[in-house]
Amino acid sequence: MAEKQAILIAGPTASGKSRLALELAKRHDGVIVNADSMQVYAGLEILTARPTSADLERVPHRLYGHVPPDETYSAGTYTRQAAAVLADIRASGRIPIFCGGTGLYFKALLGFLDVMPEVSPALRETWRRRLAEEGAPALHRLLWESDRVAAARIKPADGQRIVRALEVGEAAGTPLSSLQAGEGEGLLDSGKCVKIILAPERSRLRETIARRFDAMVAAGALAEVAAFLALPGALAGSAAKAIGVAEFGAVLDGGLTLDAATARAVTRTRQYAKRQETWFRHQFGADWARLEVPDADLISSI
Repeated sequence: MAEKQAILIAGPTASGKSRLALELAKRHDGVIVNADSMQVYAGLEILTARPTSADLERVPHRLYGHVPPDETYSAGTYTRQAAAVLADIRASGRIPIFCGGTGLYFKALLGFLDVMPEVSPALRETWRRRLAEEGAPALHRLLWESDRVAAARIKPADGQRIVRALEVGEAAGTPLSSLQAGEGEGLLDSGKCVKIILAPERSRLRETIARRFDAMVAAGALAEVAAFLALPGALAGSAAKAIGVAEFGAVLDGGLTLDAATARAVTRTRQYAKRQETWFRHQFGADWARLEVPDADLISSI
């Protein structure tokens, strides 16, 4: 491992990424770094399957649960924070192990995603206020006037993405679409990384997802959602999109039974896992090792 910069472990939800990361971290004195867009948020440890307190005691973990749920968190922000974490890990002489299911984060790490400009809190608040006052379709028309390429990619009802395009365009002084050339400066050299995609057989992954959601319910997911919904501004940020928030919120409101909510969340998770697997298959090349299950020989050779 001395010549390797990092280990990258990608894959769909519930594919066993965290378990493999823990094993490799113990083997190589590594530090696990989050590469999942939902696990950055505070308040949803159970629903987003963040590492447990026991996991945190076994090996160091970074970039988990550090973002307030009402804040917007972008791939650009992730890249800047990952750069600082990576410097710390390198200074300690340990190996970073990036683990998660957000493909854009891996692309950013390897330099295949442009780094967006930082958006000031004041500018971000201005556009969010306008979204609340004017509505998504009106802002989409505004975006169409300044950046037709970006507007064509975004649905008129997708207020969050519309606002993101508008605020980045204003912060950069140039349309968002002109910044998306896929030529960012990577933090890692792809050829010097061990790159693994976990891709379990579909039926086995579906069963794992169902069992894991049952375990989440038993661990207190309903109470976690109740506490999350009580946080000021929780529904305004991306964290509220975590699968299970809407479903268990409906249980708390009396609109769904717990069984019905769990079944709906399991279905959504399976659909999400299928989209993730398809994305990784199309976006990541043959230089990534694809494993249905962690291969003992491969692990021992890393």
